[in-house]
Amino acid sequence: MEGGRVRLLLVEDDNHVAAAVSAILTRHGFTVVHARSGDEALRALLPSPEKEQDPFGVVLLDLGLPDQDGYEVCGKIRKRTTTPVIMVTARSDVRSRIHGLNLGADDYIVKPYDTGELIARIHAVIRRPGAATGGAAPAETDLHLGAVHIDLPTRTVSVDGTAVSLTRKEFDLLALLAQRPGVVFRREQIISEVWRTSWEGTGRTLEVHVASLRAKLRMPALIETVRGVGYRLVAPA
Repeated sequence: MEGGRVRLLLVEDDNHVAAAVSAILTRHGFTVVHARSGDEALRALLPSPEKEQDPFGVVLLDLGLPDQDGYEVCGKIRKRTTTPVIMVTARSDVRSRIHGLNLGADDYIVKPYDTGELIARIHAVIRRPGAATGGAAPAETDLHLGAVHIDLPTRTVSVDGTAVSLTRKEFDLLALLAQRPGVVFRREQIISEVWRTSWEGTGRTLEVHVASLRAKLRMPALIETVRGVGYRLVAPA
């Protein structure tokens, strides 16, 4: 942090849009670094030998870039750093969101967006749980749910012995539900414990993460939707 301000990497090829967004973010206490392309963003994320700089607290990544596909840039960013990434996209379909989350994005926001929504999402992803296993971790170190094995210290998940790659939030969500199989977790509780926020708009992100977990684990019935209430993990026989 620079003087207590979080450094934010804004990846946006439109200079007018970037100037407007940067002004808003600066007023809300962020130090904004603007990258106009995927290549420029990836270079910005590399450590600089010339001078010491605080790492970025979050990356705001517009998917409409001139030099590379935004999804490809997201995947490259995730291979280089664990810095939270928020995708900015005009695509509102669930499949596009799941694809981005599978590449390692922590959240997404759909254009056109409200300024308050943007700030809330940024603050939600940069809140880091104090415990090593995240805010959703139960007391046990290993959880076995039928074919599903959750190793909390290493934050790894396997199904029938085959490793399943999950994002940080996907793991935290699964670990939370796995604490008490069969117990319904209210949406508000899940959002509070996994995303560390009470902001209601995070509900759409929760739905996308649940859909992504079902697909990755190839067990769509493992996480049950309790209409109007929330979700629960159905313990396999």
